[in-house]
Amino acid sequence: MTEVWGILNVTPDSFSDGGRFVDPGAAIAHARRLLAQGADVIDIGGESTRPGADPIDPSEERARILPVVEALVREGVRVSVDTIHASTARAVMDAGAEIVNDVTAGLHDEDMLRAVAAGRARIVLMHSRGIDVTRDTEYDDVVQEVAQHLVDRVAAAEAAGIDRDRILIDPGFGFSKAADDNWRLLAQLRALTGMFLPMLVGTSRKRFLGALLPDGAAADERDGLTAITSVLAAQAGASAVRVHDVASTVAALRALEAVQAAAEATADHDADSGSIRLEGIRAFGHHGVLPEERRDGQEFVVDVDLSVQVGAAARTDRVTDTVHYGELAERIVAAVERDPVDLIETLAARLVELCMEHPLVEAAHVTVHKPSAPVGVPFGDVSVTLGRSRPW
Repeated sequence: MTEVWGILNVTPDSFSDGGRFVDPGAAIAHARRLLAQGADVIDIGGESTRPGADPIDPSEERARILPVVEALVREGVRVSVDTIHASTARAVMDAGAEIVNDVTAGLHDEDMLRAVAAGRARIVLMHSRGIDVTRDTEYDDVVQEVAQHLVDRVAAAEAAGIDRDRILIDPGFGFSKAADDNWRLLAQLRALTGMFLPMLVGTSRKRFLGALLPDGAAADERDGLTAITSVLAAQAGASAVRVHDVASTVAALRALEAVQAAAEATADHDADSGSIRLEGIRAFGHHGVLPEERRDGQEFVVDVDLSVQVGAAARTDRVTDTVHYGELAERIVAAVERDPVDLIETLAARLVELCMEHPLVEAAHVTVHKPSAPVGVPFGDVSVTLGRSRPW
């Protein structure tokens, strides 16, 4: 299942929850709530990246986040820290943080990649055009340009000594992108998961989601859309999603997992499906509406098409694991020879029911031919076909 990273902003000015978790005690309590709701990782940020946010000194950032990082690490929590400063990255890695999440992919602080390489943490390399999320939003091909940027930053990270298996990529939803660019990225996300690196996707409460809601809707009203876009990201191969409201996204991903499990079960079921066809079974019966048909009888020819679960028989080579078509043919002949009916439609229905008595038969189609029917003009054959499937 795709990992869910719970966002914990210990800032006074983040766009949707600024000021709520500045106190370390409140931050730690909220982290525990996110974990109880199903978060796999707590992603802690001490400096806001909202439009117009004022930069802060890294020492202030560390003062905000280190008490929280240290407390959560002591509790065995997997911690990611959202920072663009190498000095903060070093401090949180020393405190036990597993991941450094840099929205500039190491471009803001030229020492960042070397610091992470030395600290042996994992790193998230995100696409952006600087920390001002509103600048440089023009693209010729947003997907191609984001992909190339990430390729370049991955190469830089490897050159700095970060092993490839410790690198995650992030397309940077909402950073330096107009609304349409975000939707194009989401629609073509497989082009980026095709880079064969784990991908973190963060659409949570982003402005492009808010554009779908009524004017004035609060940021937390975007949580439903966050869950939907997180599911779409997971379907496209994202390894993790980063969200404010963990509960709704975890529930949505569980629904996706249930659907995928059902699809796999159906695929396994379909893989065992096969068919058995019997053609030209000949039997003598007294069916028809005319007195001479009831008195003298005539030959009927029956074709049977069965959809059958044959996978078990293919594996075991036992006739008990399939439909014994010799026995079925004998039963069809006996059913034609017994009590007469007026219409071959009725006879065909009788034979369909007989076929469906076998538990491995999923569907049966029976054609009854009446080549000697009393038709007043030259003809080759007359037949009726009926079918039935099980309701599953």
